[in-house]
Amino acid sequence: MHASVRLLRRLSSSSSSRSVRRLPFHPSPLLPPHPLPLQDLRTRTRALPPHLSGRRFSTISCASTPSLRLGECGALGTPAIPEVEKSEGEEEVDSVAARHDTDAFAAVELALDSVVKVFTVSSGPNYFLPWQNKSQRESMGSGFVISGRRIVTNAHVVADHTFVLVRKHGSPTKYKAEVQAVGHECDLALLTVESEEFWEGMNSLDLGDIPFLQEAVAVVGYPQGGDNISVTKGVVSRVEPTQYAHGATQLMAIQIDAAINPGNSGGPAIMGDKVAGVAFQNLSGAENIGYIIPVPIINRFISGVEESGKYSGFCSLGISCQATENIQIRECFGMRPEMTGVLVSRINPLSDAYKVLKKDDILLEFDGVPIANDGTVPFRNRERITFDHLVSMKKPEETSVIKVLRDGKEHELTVTLRPLQPLVPVHQFDKLPSYYIFAGFVFIPLTQPYLHEFGEDWYNTSPRRLCERALRELPKKAGQQLVILSQVLMDDINVGYERLAELQVKKVNGVEVENLKHLCSIVEGCTEENLRFDLDDERVIVLKFQNAKLATSRILKRHRIPSAMSNDLFDEQGSNEADAEGRGLLGALHRLRRLLFG
Repeated sequence: MHASVRLLRRLSSSSSSRSVRRLPFHPSPLLPPHPLPLQDLRTRTRALPPHLSGRRFSTISCASTPSLRLGECGALGTPAIPEVEKSEGEEEVDSVAARHDTDAFAAVELALDSVVKVFTVSSGPNYFLPWQNKSQRESMGSGFVISGRRIVTNAHVVADHTFVLVRKHGSPTKYKAEVQAVGHECDLALLTVESEEFWEGMNSLDLGDIPFLQEAVAVVGYPQGGDNISVTKGVVSRVEPTQYAHGATQLMAIQIDAAINPGNSGGPAIMGDKVAGVAFQNLSGAENIGYIIPVPIINRFISGVEESGKYSGFCSLGISCQATENIQIRECFGMRPEMTGVLVSRINPLSDAYKVLKKDDILLEFDGVPIANDGTVPFRNRERITFDHLVSMKKPEETSVIKVLRDGKEHELTVTLRPLQPLVPVHQFDKLPSYYIFAGFVFIPLTQPYLHEFGEDWYNTSPRRLCERALRELPKKAGQQLVILSQVLMDDINVGYERLAELQVKKVNGVEVENLKHLCSIVEGCTEENLRFDLDDERVIVLKFQNAKLATSRILKRHRIPSAMSNDLFDEQGSNEADAEGRGLLGALHRLRRLLFG
């Protein structure tokens, strides 16, 4: 790893690290950042492989019983600035900062009755053994109350949760909380508490706006180093799209120089008497560089939950773009001197843009906003931001008008925006992995969390071909998965095939595999004597179907595996394949489930 690589850390219940890449344009779902696996009692982060990253981001978390170290949670001091003559504009900025500094005490008093400590017990799945979970762990973070008796915190604070408690400032009592909604891409979550006693004396905080550069903010939370509430102060240093370590997405974030430490995750950053953002990660290897989620992202998350009852996701155009800063490439594609834009290089087949855009189109404008040759658009006063921020602020199924240059002619096209999922999921929090076992062969859909099980240096230690496909391949149709043979549970029936693990399954009995459910239905519906699997590298597995079916039950018993398939496959087979109950192992399992559970 390059020496210049720096670490960004999440600010919540356990520590982690990962490399990420900042994309210059609208991020393609094909090349998502990827999480690195971490040691026990640490939450995971998503990142690109180290050699593709310029710096490393991760969320910070705080273990349930942190060791105390001198100076670990010290407040940030204000850096000395030499006095120089200030212009009229600079004096105005100073007066704004002074005003917010004056209001800081009142803001903190308000936060004391709004900020809570979050205690989470979680248990993540074991992707090598997908039928069981890893051991549970305890972690802590922060949160704050908003209108409607809801608590805002970070998604990574409650990821893979099994039990959540909250405690308000000055109270010894912990109250049970329920997770109402989680948005892992934007690293936000909403909690609710039923206890009326908890809400006595609690105040809700109002959401403000994006602060300007050098405006003062106060970060309130429960970082490691103590049990009571902590307040640190700093100023806004930068506002731009940033890699979100937990969700592996690139959304707007605010960089501040306040001291943000493990356990601060989910706490509010107060500006004046309103919330300017939510603390969620910092940059390790640098002094006092922290990041907060800005209000537009928070509002977009909350409004989506209010409208649909669940997290709806952030929209994507589904394209990859290239800068046109070189004059020769602009001339080659017929751009006039006054034109600016970016070159469309790749389009996701599942996106609406696939129907209207073409490779080598020049994207000139998005909703009437001109796009510069470096992919940025104007933002506030003399600031610029990548145009994918405009896309991410759209609601699902909203339309946008884009202007493109194609074959020397300008066209205005209408595109419907919606969240898009990559072919290989970047994360799978709060859900159990899918699996199917037949004759000791364990079949799973390829996910990045599975690759992370190969260790912190997963990019180099995981199967090379699977890793490249996870990073680069696009889905060709909805519901598509890359199904792999993850391992072979040894038995007489599969002797000689044990070295064929970690390969993609291409076909079953000559039929191309679309996803794990499709593979399951083909196997269970086999009417031939032999069952044939075609894998990568032209490898072939042939089994006597009836013998293999009988072997499955003894292999499950030997390895103490409760079921030959995950629950989602049971549900799918029960709803879509009514005739499956009359044949094979699946039929026996369905009948047994009905006898036991009705």
